Amino acid sequence: MSTTLFSLAFGVGTQNRQSNWLEVFYAQPLLKPSTELATAAAQLLGYTGGNQAISLSNNQAAELAEALKSIDAGQSALLTRLAESQKPLVATFLAEDSALTSTPEAYLKLHLLSHRLVKPHGLNLTGIFPLLPNVAWTSHGAVDLAELAERQLEARLKGDLLEVFSVDKFPKMTDYVVPAGVRIADSARVRLGAYVGEGTTVMHEGFINFNGGTEGPGMIEGRVSAGVLVGKGSDLGGGCSTMGTLSGGGNIIISVGEGCLIGANAGIGIPLGDRNTVEAGLYITAGTKVALLDADNQLVKTVKARELAGQTDLLFRRNSQTGAVECKSHKSAIELNEALHAHN
Repeated sequence: MSTTLFSLAFGVGTQNRQSNWLEVFYAQPLLKPSTELATAAAQLLGYTGGNQAISLSNNQAAELAEALKSIDAGQSALLTRLAESQKPLVATFLAEDSALTSTPEAYLKLHLLSHRLVKPHGLNLTGIFPLLPNVAWTSHGAVDLAELAERQLEARLKGDLLEVFSVDKFPKMTDYVVPAGVRIADSARVRLGAYVGEGTTVMHEGFINFNGGTEGPGMIEGRVSAGVLVGKGSDLGGGCSTMGTLSGGGNIIISVGEGCLIGANAGIGIPLGDRNTVEAGLYITAGTKVALLDADNQLVKTVKARELAGQTDLLFRRNSQTGAVECKSHKSAIELNEALHAHN
């Protein structure tokens, strides 16, 4: 019987003393693997369907490596290496993109994002937070918080120092994958599950959360929250500069079009079209009242910011005298108003 899967990956990870998974590293996750590969893995490992994380012994890894030699040389070579592991192994089968049920499944989906196999909001991440244990990320790897004090003492007694870099549910992406063609000034500021497009530069104060990211090329100097996808840029040699806060949530993705500039300490709660500018210090939510101005800076109409979502060539600014949020366009505001009416 043939097997069709949404995703499949063979990983090595860390468990606590109760054999609970703390994290999993998948060197070569697969999206929609070939039926031949999935069938071979399923038969050898006793996979019976659905979404399952199956513990993998070293002998099974070696047997599977041999079975896959003529099917997928890359996965075969990986399994040959995994067969030598002194850490626990796992094979994670995802029959469909459904709500998460285990820590290995959660880590697989984070890997799919950071390996650029799926874009932000392209996966069902329902239930992810309870399945990601809060652990200490240390110079000795992931450590269960309940075991941390003893591990620190053990290290000291051996003349070693167990350094704790963070205590969090999410590790930094670069400990698992470094996508091609990126620059990241401070790797601790990009979480596993971030989608970092080729040509992206993340400066020292930049931050990219899981399930958010950039299509690249672009420059990130502020926060890109979960649910935000920053589009390709075209200014300053092809960069879309985001220096404020981009906030997404729920099942809504907030996209940022090409060639946008979001000024320092600014932020958005609506999608931006191409070549938009939000001045420094201005935060726009969907309900923000925005005054549309014509070419002579005369008021045409006041609308809520959500009505301008996705429009191109806009400048958002705050009137320094009245405090009102204003919007101008390379088109006149009257033309923009007509376009909005036609759209509605």
